[in-house]
Amino acid sequence: MANPVQNLFRVPELKDKVLFTLFILLIYRVGSHITVPSLDVGALREQFGQLEGTFFGIYDMFVGGGLSRATILALGIMPYISASIMFQLLAAVFPTIEKLQKEGEEGRKKLTQWTRYTTIGLSAAQAYGYASFLQAIPGAVSTPGALFTFTTVITLTVGAIFVMWLGEQITEHGIGNGMSLMIFFSIIQGFPAAVVRSYESFRLGEINAFALAALGFTVVAITAAVVAMTMAARKIPVQIPRKVVGRGRIREGQKSFIPLRINSAGVMPIIFAQSFIVVPGTLAAFMDVPVLTTINEIFQPNGWPYYITYGLLIVFFTYFYTAIIFNPIDLAENLKKQGGFIPGVKPGARTSEYIDRVLTRVTLPGSIYLALVALVPFWILEIFGLGNIFFFGGTSLLIVVGVGLDTVQQAQQLLMLRHYDGFMKKGRVKMRGRSQYM
Repeated sequence: MANPVQNLFRVPELKDKVLFTLFILLIYRVGSHITVPSLDVGALREQFGQLEGTFFGIYDMFVGGGLSRATILALGIMPYISASIMFQLLAAVFPTIEKLQKEGEEGRKKLTQWTRYTTIGLSAAQAYGYASFLQAIPGAVSTPGALFTFTTVITLTVGAIFVMWLGEQITEHGIGNGMSLMIFFSIIQGFPAAVVRSYESFRLGEINAFALAALGFTVVAITAAVVAMTMAARKIPVQIPRKVVGRGRIREGQKSFIPLRINSAGVMPIIFAQSFIVVPGTLAAFMDVPVLTTINEIFQPNGWPYYITYGLLIVFFTYFYTAIIFNPIDLAENLKKQGGFIPGVKPGARTSEYIDRVLTRVTLPGSIYLALVALVPFWILEIFGLGNIFFFGGTSLLIVVGVGLDTVQQAQQLLMLRHYDGFMKKGRVKMRGRSQYM
């Protein structure tokens, strides 16, 4: 267990899981380079160069550039992610969905089925909108019309369903969360090219050694901060008293804790904030309205109005999303059913209020941290003038670090499980040997 990577490839079952995951990801990346028929990719790329700060630019990052190349997998895993988030948010409004979430395996299967159906509908709607967008670009489509719209909608919808299936195969037969790993690889696929561009700019004298060193230090420092804050948690102590169960059997008292993560909301607040703040720019790119153009100029990502609004939106959505995914009332009720309690706090409503108060206090530094992670890269790139050469954002860093940590933890859990399985098998063999002589 000293070196998890070496042990991962020494264990046959885990080695097969890793190779299967890499094979599925290879299929995904190959499909992300096959363009839809009747399209001039050069004209499309020229148009997308003007849409970097819009919703299209953000979406393109999550699908590994597939949207700017109009590939058959251009929609990526995003329709499925959107459907999953939608049901997560709707659970706070509709009791039926909330009930299904609490029904265990059966409820989870039904929700998964609903999510798949919703994914198909979202994929078809997004594919139709994208086909209309492609035909609006001069010279991008060689044969525009109803046939192109129909074939593009079918191709992109089937592609999104195929990507969803690939993600489920990784989750079931591979290692890690398939949907998250696809976004992970879509983001990091552009990193080598960015490094090469940075080196070429340094070699040509466009940037100096100090700026390059400052960029490298910033990337490492922010990555380390993201790792630390992702794992940071406020531990609330919990005690389960000694209890008599069954026929005179006694369950000994236990001491545990409830971990409240400083960043319970993950990357979602930044995604929500980005989706809101790029609306004026997206509308201004397609509509010649003076008011929208003025608003877009004010909220360009190089001024304080943008930074302040973006930071406040992140803080707001951190509290908003944490309130949706974390229910102190349910947690207090489950704790009460198990006979547990927080020292110095009465079970029930008082426990719920205490957890909610602690969560509110913990979420504040978490929201400020998310805002800094999102804004610091903008400031560093603006100070050293590296925006057109190398770009790294808080969203991509949070996703890459979060998915990487989750995948490593799952690999370690599988290694630990195999370690204990082997230990138990050896123990049973020894006991059988002893019983022969007793």
